[in-house]
Amino acid sequence: MTQVAAVQMVSTPDIDGNIEEAGRLLKEAADKGAKVAVLPENFAVMATGQMLENGPRESGDEPVIRKFLSEQAKKLGLWIVGGSLPMATRPDGSKVDGRVRAACILYNDQGEEVARYDKIHLFDAMVEDSHGQYRESDTFEPGDEVIVVDTPAGRLGMAVCYDLRFPELFRALREKGAEWVCLPSAFTWQTGDAHWHALIRARAIENQVWVVAPGQGGQNSSRRKTYGHSVVCDPWGKVLDEIDQGPGVVIADLDPERLKKIRESMPVWQHRRLS
Repeated sequence: MTQVAAVQMVSTPDIDGNIEEAGRLLKEAADKGAKVAVLPENFAVMATGQMLENGPRESGDEPVIRKFLSEQAKKLGLWIVGGSLPMATRPDGSKVDGRVRAACILYNDQGEEVARYDKIHLFDAMVEDSHGQYRESDTFEPGDEVIVVDTPAGRLGMAVCYDLRFPELFRALREKGAEWVCLPSAFTWQTGDAHWHALIRARAIENQVWVVAPGQGGQNSSRRKTYGHSVVCDPWGKVLDEIDQGPGVVIADLDPERLKKIRESMPVWQHRRLS
């Protein structure tokens, strides 16, 4: 069994403060025995207006956030899923014109970047909160690659926030061998209260995977409140650990024998009739 942590934050426009808080929480996760920790979406850069400013720096030779993640992973002996951060280049190195990518980068315990997933589904929606309209596509270029990678906790499928509403992505992750899925998120209060738990449990149950879903959880700005409720959900749909609001860490064991038993006793993957 391998312990995996979901790190909940309440990030603000203060990037340095966000990075400092992330460091504190990553240490807490490591001290509690986690071998892998997953940060929330936008953990360092939360304000939309700062995304375009910081994307070129993170794609350049002197990145601040990527350097921090690498150093923390090596110092703590921890695999880190770096939530999401803005990148002005695509995975192949080509430049993104006028926008950035929302990149989720995985670091091993030596501080090396071993995988990158760019958020595929972008949140363009009207929400009945003080923010009102969300248009991620104005700032972000969508990714187009499904990523599954080996980790100490098993085969990891990578997804971010709004991806949760698209079951075909999770089917593709399972098809590529995913045993657990990370879901760094920043769900709005309204959409989270309505759908967060139902969607996470559904994706876990129908694909027989763990879902490790850290979120933003609190008043991030005067106009934005996020839902929180970071969870680790097992392949049977049982929530193993959860935090409501505010910064903190939830942690659970990902047991390969339990996964094997669930998949063997109810082999839904072999029972599929439609593709």
